[in-house]
Amino acid sequence: MRTHTTTSSTTATGVTTGTGVTTIAAVRNLGILAHVDAGKTTVTERILYLTGTTHKRGEVHDGTTVTDFDPQERDRGITIFAAAVSCAWAGHRINLIDTPGHVDFADEVERSLRVLDGAVAVFDAVAGVEPQSESVWRQAERHGVPRIAFVNKLDRAGADLDTAVASIRERLHPRPLAVQLPIGTEESFTGVVDLLRLRALTWHDDGTPAAETPVPAGLAAEAAARRRALEEAVAELNPEALEEFCAHGTVTAATLATALRELTRTGEAVVVLCGSAYRNRGIEPLLDAAVAYLPSPLDVPPVRAADHGEDGTRQQRTADPEQPLTALAFKVVAAPTGRLTYLRLYAGTLHKGATVLDTTTGRTERVARILRVMADRHSETDHARAGDIVAVIGPKAARVGATLCDPDHPIRLEAPVSAEPVVTVAVEARRAADTDKLAAALARLAEEDPSLRLATDPETGQRTLSGLGELHLEVAVEKVRRDSGIEAVTGAPTVALREALVEGVGGFVYRHAKQDGGAGQFAHLVLDVRPLADDADGEFAFASTVTGGRVPREYVQAVEAGCRDALAEGPLGGHPVTGVAVTLTDGATHPKDSSELAFRTAARLALRAALRASRMRLLEPVAEVTVTVPEDALGTVLGDLAARRGLVRATTAGHGGTARVSALVPLAELFGYAGRLRSRTQGRGTFTSRPAGYAPAPASAG
Repeated sequence: MRTHTTTSSTTATGVTTGTGVTTIAAVRNLGILAHVDAGKTTVTERILYLTGTTHKRGEVHDGTTVTDFDPQERDRGITIFAAAVSCAWAGHRINLIDTPGHVDFADEVERSLRVLDGAVAVFDAVAGVEPQSESVWRQAERHGVPRIAFVNKLDRAGADLDTAVASIRERLHPRPLAVQLPIGTEESFTGVVDLLRLRALTWHDDGTPAAETPVPAGLAAEAAARRRALEEAVAELNPEALEEFCAHGTVTAATLATALRELTRTGEAVVVLCGSAYRNRGIEPLLDAAVAYLPSPLDVPPVRAADHGEDGTRQQRTADPEQPLTALAFKVVAAPTGRLTYLRLYAGTLHKGATVLDTTTGRTERVARILRVMADRHSETDHARAGDIVAVIGPKAARVGATLCDPDHPIRLEAPVSAEPVVTVAVEARRAADTDKLAAALARLAEEDPSLRLATDPETGQRTLSGLGELHLEVAVEKVRRDSGIEAVTGAPTVALREALVEGVGGFVYRHAKQDGGAGQFAHLVLDVRPLADDADGEFAFASTVTGGRVPREYVQAVEAGCRDALAEGPLGGHPVTGVAVTLTDGATHPKDSSELAFRTAARLALRAALRASRMRLLEPVAEVTVTVPEDALGTVLGDLAARRGLVRATTAGHGGTARVSALVPLAELFGYAGRLRSRTQGRGTFTSRPAGYAPAPASAG
């Protein structure tokens, strides 16, 4: 990673001087979320330009963007790695993370959302809510991250704000509240009407803002009607707005703004703005809305420890610089030239040269340098405080998800959960002399991206790399080639199968007795093994109905652990097992030879034997695919999907003589599909996909 370092001082709140920021309340930690090609990176670039952070507008198509700085991102024209940047607007510091929009890099989004306080969801004004838009929206929902929406590309042919808002309502199910009305359509889009203050905001052809004016006469009636509808919608949801509406028959702009901030924070509604980032129209109101409606670190609940204390409660820390240091590592860049660890500080103050405790490993680490982040550029600072997002140099063993804290006040925060890999390739060096170098490069890669898994095939000795998709692995291997200069070759990709229980066994008896000198091992178990109920959470459930102390409590816990061990390899092909419910119904112990180890070993062997006696089936990963093609190629595409074992769910008409097909397709059948689709549609067809769980696989799949 290229690093350009300068030195600057910081204020008492850990923000750079010269920004006018004096309190944590004036900090916004935000993410930019969207489907690929909706315009996230262009929105980010315009924000950086308008805030004076950059002096030239970066363009994705020119490869001049700040956040898409990696050579692969510029070559492919997509965001691959989450990039953090910082800027100042209206006396506020805004820390932005531009996240990937491609499904293969959803884990980057997950790790970013873990440390963000708010988000801007960007939607294409023509396409509306697209598959990955929905996925990242749900991810933000799981993390409780408040959002505002920006409908982008209103200058495109077929763009329509009302249609996009309707798709938000229908597919995402929030209460969308549009606070702007476009002035002009498609090519003639010149600005927006601010419905709160009933003013017109327009921009010149060069993207500079024109003076505010009254609402154009031709839009006055529609603007008044939409303002009234906005007042009524807000009054339905907010008691203060309702009281004012009932008393005066209207709601003031100040009351609307306060109500919209509260509704955004609680997730009861989403504020919708619009514009064209490419043509520099609508970004200033978006920044104003982000500052006005999205929360500061003080507005979000205190961060809580992952573990319960001895008193049964969990520690919590508020965004206070005077509290003990509490920070979460959410990104690691393990470059050969140095190791950067990206932190979100939830509490306390971090000073240059400080010693911190990594509660994940139990090691203490020294922070040699603290860096403000601007994608691949950094400025050095002496300290950072609660609410900040910074990078540090010094910690050598901290991984993604590690908690760094005050050694005298240990706490462990919940780490981001990485998605399970679904695609695997064999990777080897073209030259035997590079084998060790390749192993080290792949290890660094897996350290940066926890969704990548390294393994060695026990039968062939091949090194394998597993990830979230074909593109994910392609990018990873290309990164090794570029960063390390190692020529790596890969085998054909394979998917990660699962084994599911169809029909189990009851009263399965297993006796484990081992005596080889000294203390022996003894455990007697009776298990009921059944398929997990469809409405049950998770992939495994365990219960015990043993009474009378026939199996002590600590041994019951060992039985559960042993059962979980057994699920790593199923009887059909050594694939992980899912959908199993185990009940321990009886057992027996030996006064000398029984132990937790004996019962854990017995449970592992017992469940494996029970699964061999049960009826099992293979499952394969499937993806929800959305294909957009010209209508004259629809029949060809439908036939090809059928040949790929795809289940077509819907076919709808799109814009400009196109058709959209939604289908469930086995992931294994999507390898190479992009090239095949292009050839069958003369390059006019596109598709997107997202994981949709697992489905029964053909018998030959194993």
